[in-house]
Amino acid sequence: MKYKPIRDIKLKNKMNTNEVIKELQNSGGFTSKKLAAGVDILENMINEKKCIRFLSFPACIISTGTRGIIKDLLKKKLFDVVITTCGTLDHDLARIWEDYYNGSFITDDIELHKKGINRLGNIFIPNQCYGKILEEKIQPILSYLYVNSNKWSTKDLIWAFGKHLEKEKKREQSIIYWAWKNKIPIYVPGITDGAFGSQIWMHYQQHRDLTIDLLKDEQELSDITFNAKKSGALIIGGGISKHHTIWWNQFKGGLDYAVYITTAAEYDGSLSGAQTHEAISWGKIKEKADNVTINGDATVILPFMISALFERLAPK
Repeated sequence: MKYKPIRDIKLKNKMNTNEVIKELQNSGGFTSKKLAAGVDILENMINEKKCIRFLSFPACIISTGTRGIIKDLLKKKLFDVVITTCGTLDHDLARIWEDYYNGSFITDDIELHKKGINRLGNIFIPNQCYGKILEEKIQPILSYLYVNSNKWSTKDLIWAFGKHLEKEKKREQSIIYWAWKNKIPIYVPGITDGAFGSQIWMHYQQHRDLTIDLLKDEQELSDITFNAKKSGALIIGGGISKHHTIWWNQFKGGLDYAVYITTAAEYDGSLSGAQTHEAISWGKIKEKADNVTINGDATVILPFMISALFERLAPK
């Protein structure tokens, strides 16, 4: 067996992100080498024409500027399917109409509560920028949509909201808008677990025939995976969105490409901390799949990985 020697990282003036990432490939860096491998896998996945590409992420990163990276991935049509959590809809919509603010992890949460400010990590979200504005804006949209139909899948409802955003000044900052614009389905299996879901429930109080058809979502995911010749996924974080992505892909023999980014540890048996090799044992990732698990904060890792990826995919 031949081993590659460790090479020192050589940084030069005016290096672009991709050039820096390439320096990590033979550096022997513990996580940095995985980061470089992740960019390679994403590049191969996107260049594979027969591959259906899944993007999975939790809501928390959408409260941060990382939302802009997710938006650009959909704007550039680099992924075919999105699976996420209800809070993604909350934060994406709320930030169209109001601002979130830089805060701190170290603060007096009792004082924040008295002032009507919600803390998400080091993000400060005043009540008027979240629950209040969402109720004010979402209820009229739901009433408008209800006139045409009382039964919606999560994908169809999200696309309907995306179309409704056409007249908003900040529409092009929205994940939901670009998903509708580019006809990229967003599925939210835990649709009631957030403010958007609560607004649906509130609407239901006056319209008892309102139905969210989750099984239509599942049928579409079934059709997508069973018809895919190959599939790959960028999976950020864990929870229901991660599991739903790998769950459906097991029925086609597993993902051909997989990049995990997670801060969770695997010692407690959690799905969020489970590495790609655990998914191989379930058949959710193929035995010979191109895969890597990168441990770290996605708000740090994604800007570098996706910047390098964009540079590689740019026309020569």
